[in-house]
Amino acid sequence: MMHNQTIVPHLWFDTEAEQAVDFYTNVFPETEIIHKVTLSDTPSGDAQQLIFNIFNFRFMAINAGPYFVKNPSISFTVLFKKSEIELLETAYNKLIENGKAIMPLDHYDFSEKYGWVQDQYGVSWQLLVTTEPITHRIEPTLLFMNENVGRAEEAIHFYNDVFKESDVGNKFYYPKGLEPNQTSHLAHARFKIENQWFTCMDSAYDYDYQFNEGISLIVTLEDQAELDAYWHQLSAVPEAEQCGWLKDKFGVSWQIVPKQLDHMMAHGSPEQLKRVTEAFLKMKKFDIAKLENAFNGH
Repeated sequence: MMHNQTIVPHLWFDTEAEQAVDFYTNVFPETEIIHKVTLSDTPSGDAQQLIFNIFNFRFMAINAGPYFVKNPSISFTVLFKKSEIELLETAYNKLIENGKAIMPLDHYDFSEKYGWVQDQYGVSWQLLVTTEPITHRIEPTLLFMNENVGRAEEAIHFYNDVFKESDVGNKFYYPKGLEPNQTSHLAHARFKIENQWFTCMDSAYDYDYQFNEGISLIVTLEDQAELDAYWHQLSAVPEAEQCGWLKDKFGVSWQIVPKQLDHMMAHGSPEQLKRVTEAFLKMKKFDIAKLENAFNGH
């Protein structure tokens, strides 16, 4: 299960994670299911977890009950070459079935072909033809709105400070005449953290949603010291700290996870997984030594 993606988006489903992942294998030509595991006796009962890749980009999905509803505050931008317009259109047409358009598939001044769609499972995708060379297909995209509007640039600097292998890409501000957006607001910007590209934007319109746990970002770290450092820098909402989850000052949910837990999940027996699950359900920040003791039955 070798892969070098430190930050993995985590999609929260009520019961339909497996159907959704099957659906993505039909939408995107390069989708593969890497691993399935069931965690027993969680607060949501038996929770099924799936790890899958789309265009070699890693995602995780979980069935964990009706607690959180996904929304477009975090979406996934999928990049296509000019020669792949047909591929983009096919994907869009499948995603829009029982879903809804946020920005309909069309020609826009920033792209020859673009559409933003929320699929029937609540996940949002921005499909975009680009003239730039494509080194990777998928970029998680953060939308700063409501009480966060105007903070996209602040977020870029904050994440660049917290994470390693960071960089800032192109930044485009709104031109005059697109009120309520202001010329100080970012219309579109790219930034790199942990050697992965993300996109972000401000929007001054009113939305009835905000960042939440429906889509979170898992960061897999090497050891306790690294885990402690990230936790300390990111966590801004004490009451959101639970089972390795935290919320940052913008309300984005992160899961700060040791790589040892990945190994346990991939290789543990049902008894070992049960003990590890029991142990981590009691934790806020993960304690690697305690997880390893639980795994080894100490």
